[in-house]
Amino acid sequence: MTLRSDLDFSVWNPDSDVSNYKLVEPDDFVVGLRSFQHGISHSTVRGLVSPAYTVLRAAPEAEPRFYKYYFRSSLLISQLANITQGIRQGQAIDMEAFQNLEIPLPPLAEQRRIADFLDIETRRMDGLRAASQRQSALLEERLTEQLRQLTTSAGHPEMRATGVPWMPDMAASWRLHKIGRSFRTGSGTTPRSSDTAYFDGEHAWVNTGDLRDSWVTEPSKTVTSKALADYPTLRVYPPGSLVVAMYGATTGRVGILGVPACVNQACCVLSGTGAVDPEFAFFWFRAHRLEILGLASGGGQPNISQDLVRSLRIPAPAKDEQHRIVRTAREWQDRIAAQRRLQERRAGLLAERRQALITAAVTGQFDVTTASGRNVTGGVAV
Repeated sequence: MTLRSDLDFSVWNPDSDVSNYKLVEPDDFVVGLRSFQHGISHSTVRGLVSPAYTVLRAAPEAEPRFYKYYFRSSLLISQLANITQGIRQGQAIDMEAFQNLEIPLPPLAEQRRIADFLDIETRRMDGLRAASQRQSALLEERLTEQLRQLTTSAGHPEMRATGVPWMPDMAASWRLHKIGRSFRTGSGTTPRSSDTAYFDGEHAWVNTGDLRDSWVTEPSKTVTSKALADYPTLRVYPPGSLVVAMYGATTGRVGILGVPACVNQACCVLSGTGAVDPEFAFFWFRAHRLEILGLASGGGQPNISQDLVRSLRIPAPAKDEQHRIVRTAREWQDRIAAQRRLQERRAGLLAERRQALITAAVTGQFDVTTASGRNVTGGVAV
């Protein structure tokens, strides 16, 4: 559960009537409004919840820590799937059916042994998963720094000032190019969503969610020729164009079009016309995303405008050297991506094994008094 003080938004008026609210004590369980999606939360604090929630309190013969794990076991999750009401986002547990579920009740001492075992083993697995996630983040930081050096100096020993505070130096033999003079810039729009004749057509339509710092070859949405005819700002850009997310959750992310595509209004498209190769600019934008976001306007979710993008200055050598740099950047990116996939796969396997270990322990598939966490039946331990 999450304390209200830990949220970054207000969800309750302190002057409102709370007489119907329910008291939650430490070690209680709370079934949420959309209980099937959000599960059953174990409380570690004393507080109040809305009358719409259901509060469960353990009987004297039940160890709350044991049931904290049991309520997360694959067995119970499969049972919940059979007693839910509603569809999609409205799914919720049928509380009457839930109350009639039969759940295991081992002797209290055994419940505590199982909980103690799982406390230790899940903490160990969580530590390993956190280490994998930290390693993945460090790999991304390493790539960013490599790309920053590659797109500002590429190892040239002689440097000169750029006059740009957040990018102070570049190779002395390179030139500083203004984006607005080296690229044609444009954007797009979103057709009226209520008109189905505009969507699921023959033209790829890129949204900011499609921008993942890579080539964009299969955008998630398409629009029709009718949409292009009715919306003059909706034009098709050629493959090789650079796309920058201007606002939304992915602000600052970039992509290179691998197919002809139009875009929505949150995307800025750069089509190469000058001395800077779009893919070279792609890696430069990747390397300096945080600095560019620092120039953005807005509050919690800053925005980048086309004017801001056009005003940016990018250092670049001659085209032949840009192409060599792009080849090197691709190799680095592919190498780091492969290493990150290994870390993500490791974290995923740990999550699966954690779930299997919990299920095996709370359903009595092995004796935790003799299990070391390394030779658990069924191959579920790590």
